Amino acid sequence: MLVNSKQILLEAKERGFAVPSTNFIDLESARAYVETAEESGLPLILSFAQSHQNIMSLEEAAVIGGYFAKRASVPVILHLDHGEDFDYIKRAIELGFKSVMIDASQESFEDNVALTKQVVAFAHQFDVTVEAELGHVGANDHSESDQLTDSIYTEVSDVVKFVEATGVDSLAVSIGTAHGVYKGEPKLSFERLEEINAMTSIPLVLHGGSSTGDANLKRCATSGIAKINIYSDFINGAYTAIQEEAPADYVVMKAVAGDRMRAVLTHYFDVFETKAVKVVGMEEKGE
Repeated sequence: MLVNSKQILLEAKERGFAVPSTNFIDLESARAYVETAEESGLPLILSFAQSHQNIMSLEEAAVIGGYFAKRASVPVILHLDHGEDFDYIKRAIELGFKSVMIDASQESFEDNVALTKQVVAFAHQFDVTVEAELGHVGANDHSESDQLTDSIYTEVSDVVKFVEATGVDSLAVSIGTAHGVYKGEPKLSFERLEEINAMTSIPLVLHGGSSTGDANLKRCATSGIAKINIYSDFINGAYTAIQEEAPADYVVMKAVAGDRMRAVLTHYFDVFETKAVKVVGMEEKGE
């Protein structure tokens, strides 16, 4: 069933677990993620990032993501990840995305608030939930970002002002993670996370989950983070599996890659302590 993120993320925050946000870049990855969620009986955030529009168009992502989400037996949130501008986000909503992220984290606080408010005002007309980012989760490589950037921690004092000013539904915070594969061991500030979590009742989001370490991610999931983004671990895992198994043809290669992606998601469902959620009154079911 295709749903927005409202009830699921609020319940995750309250019950102390996180829902994986899995970036798909083609039909095969979307199928692998949703089928794994169905087999596990667990909710899933099926995400498409604006930065991946060179791999697949927004229209293609809406068709593929919507197809699998509507026919799923578990709640699936079709989410636009790292939306960079209002027009692109507006198109995503019109195409059927039920959750969107506006990432103005590199802008000034005032400009971030203004753009987020604009997105929230439009999205909420269509029962679409909105995620924003305060602070900035940088990038170690170009796999999930258009450029290499340093992380900037979220300031605790800004959280309440930002949430009240924008009416945003969830907030991505920066506590030491980065997009892509780490060069060295990530050091997360759980003290900062605890301070932020105590300041707001809305669900918190962690970007840059790949290669952050199971112990770190489990602690995040049980300490206020309701959504954790994973991408590089899926893509790199699939590529490693192909190298290891040396499939004989293209069809077998796709199966090998899909199996490894399923295994990675099953692992993270366990690490995040993801629990089943029954969504009432929000379903969009396929035929």
